[in-house]
Amino acid sequence: MKPSTTRMSSKGQVVIPEEIRKRLGLEPGTQFVVVGEGDVVVLQAVAPPTYEAFKDLVSEARERAEAAGLTQADVAKAVKEEKRSK
Repeated sequence: MKPSTTRMSSKGQVVIPEEIRKRLGLEPGTQFVVVGEGDVVVLQAVAPPTYEAFKDLVSEARERAEAAGLTQADVAKAVKEEKRSK
């Protein structure tokens, strides 16, 4: 892998070189988690979960809520309160 250089714009934008975008399959609109430490900046592409993974997550959340004795009304109230606090 040949190293590439890039430059940050006055708006803080950085262009990922074409070779790297193609190799990693990065498309316009790809979201990243950005971590900076010292003089190192790491970008990690974030992909939405698959339908099956999301379904499994919802199922696990329902099981845990039920085990904790929470009702759908409790969960709806908690979500509403969290949205209001932001």
